[in-house]
Amino acid sequence: MRHDDDVTEPPPPLHRAARVEDRVHAGIERWLRRRGWRPRVLAFRGYGGEDWVRVLARVLLAPPETGTRDLRLGRGFRRFLTATAADIEVTVQVGSHTHRVMSGRGGYIDTVLESDLQPGWAEVTLQVDHAAPAEVAVRVVGPDVTVGVVSDIDDTVLVTALPRPLLAAWNTFVRHEGTRRPVRGMATLYREIEAQHPQAPFLYLSTGAWNVAPVLDQFLHRHAYPPGPLLMTDWGPTADAWFRSGREHKRREIARLLDDFAGIRWLLIGDDGQHDPEIYGETAERAPERVRAVVIRQLSAAEQVLTHGTPEPIKERGHGRRTYDDVRAPDGFLLLSRLRERGLLD
Repeated sequence: MRHDDDVTEPPPPLHRAARVEDRVHAGIERWLRRRGWRPRVLAFRGYGGEDWVRVLARVLLAPPETGTRDLRLGRGFRRFLTATAADIEVTVQVGSHTHRVMSGRGGYIDTVLESDLQPGWAEVTLQVDHAAPAEVAVRVVGPDVTVGVVSDIDDTVLVTALPRPLLAAWNTFVRHEGTRRPVRGMATLYREIEAQHPQAPFLYLSTGAWNVAPVLDQFLHRHAYPPGPLLMTDWGPTADAWFRSGREHKRREIARLLDDFAGIRWLLIGDDGQHDPEIYGETAERAPERVRAVVIRQLSAAEQVLTHGTPEPIKERGHGRRTYDDVRAPDGFLLLSRLRERGLLD
């Protein structure tokens, strides 16, 4: 079982912005509770290994009549008008094990728990007092699995043209999930990887906010991408800064996956509109035996302009001649062809 590091010292004081945010959330929570709102659990897909699972969820406040679908699929800006609840005890049933955990800042739960679930997809149940239980799938990875996929989302599986501010705001707060366009051929590529390696876990890594995770999950399902946990972030203040770093979020999650699954060699899939080539390249050079290939979807000149203002990809720092398998093409069909040519799907 994977254990988090033991805490030997009290945590440092929260950043001022985080303290202000916590006071605002506490005030909103008190006001809503007086009006009958109660904690509910919004659970996200997790993953695990032989004797552990990583459980991901968020505790929100909602009116008593709120249904599960309403909680998950608020539209546009409504997804960000959520009232969170910290310090709420949640009962988590993992196979035959019953655990009790507390929601943290922003209502988040991200914890590793003991498990006796068998490899494959399984169900975990989370419940707070006076609310219906929330069931969510977790992908338990067996010890014999040797291939896995980490995929970016924005401009890799769906067209978003992030991070240009106005377009990002429009895509995030206004557009309906059904109007988003998938990137050509990427679902076909992922399904072929899944066909070649049926036990391979797929994990979708994004710098987007957890608020949009249910809608992204729906998008992936609608366009026939293999199911998998989403590893998102939060746009609010952190314990030690005004805003969290998207690049560090990706670096941290990839490093954690390498630590979690020592026997897996990863296909790291992203695009060249932001910093995926640099982050993935760093990983491949630091741990070449753990990376099967870096797979990069090349944005068009127009997409590059929408993404960061120039027609050229962002320059990759610190990389000269690549010492790892690096596959690049403008769409999923060509990426699939080039991976086959180089024997990287076998």
